[in-house]
Amino acid sequence: MSPSLQPYFAVLRAWLSALTLVLGVAALGYSAVPAAAEGDELVEVLSRVGAYVGRYFARAGAVMSRETVTRQPLGHDLTPEGHGRRLEYDLRVEWEPSVDGTPVAGRMLRTLLRVDGRAPKPGDDGECTDPATDVPEPLSMFLPARQGDYRFTLRGTGNVNGRRARILDYREVARGEPEIAWKESCVSVNLPGRGTGRAWVDPASGEVLRLDEFVGGPVEIEVPKAQLRPGLERYMVFERSNVSIRYKPVTFHEPEETLLMPASIDTLAEWRHSGTLRYRITQTFTNYRRFVTGGRLVVEEAPGGAVRN
Repeated sequence: MSPSLQPYFAVLRAWLSALTLVLGVAALGYSAVPAAAEGDELVEVLSRVGAYVGRYFARAGAVMSRETVTRQPLGHDLTPEGHGRRLEYDLRVEWEPSVDGTPVAGRMLRTLLRVDGRAPKPGDDGECTDPATDVPEPLSMFLPARQGDYRFTLRGTGNVNGRRARILDYREVARGEPEIAWKESCVSVNLPGRGTGRAWVDPASGEVLRLDEFVGGPVEIEVPKAQLRPGLERYMVFERSNVSIRYKPVTFHEPEETLLMPASIDTLAEWRHSGTLRYRITQTFTNYRRFVTGGRLVVEEAPGGAVRN
């Protein structure tokens, strides 16, 4: 891979990012469900998942974790090739409430701590495939206010880490044309209607155990004249992005509580631009802890017995 391709690393901002190849359902113990039973069950499953995600955001808003991100260029056989990059962040989730106080969206907020093992310097967080500091939380799609943006289908049952799961396939409803935005040498791509995926959910609790998404191309993108370099073509092509998110139980104390939190996100992306560019991003989440925010009113007694604040 030519180093001249590096300025054109790109990231799909609509998704967090990080992925391995989407696994076939056969390996997960897939079994069919009679079509006649799907309608009512689908409504029930989506209702439980939506309620669970609302509770999740209400609790996750007081949780922080350490996120470690590694980006590795890949060769044609998907083996590591060239120099990788390692980043560490403090990560927390913030959610936006509706009028009645229920969550309508979740955001992932990052603070950069280390770059390749050292303290960050100015400009260290500017590479194109670095995670954005404020992006949608993937589970937002299951909130009742967002479910209408997708078409869901039940696809049998499976197992995730020994837990029985109901499998939900989904497809994003197409809304508008592809959105392509350049910021210096970085390009962001939003492809409405191109996202398809699969979720493994606990049918009783509504907990999301695993989430996979595939965004497929090809989508041709014109490179602005200001971004062209000698030897590079005028057009680049987005081929695909596969994302797989795994969750794990995390126990918190005072009060005692166990929540399912992200364990890892694996992303595999592929572009063509005067050659083929492939890379894998792996995000792992550790050191989960609660944090408390708030304020206090300081009251001071003034001379003469008056009170001021």
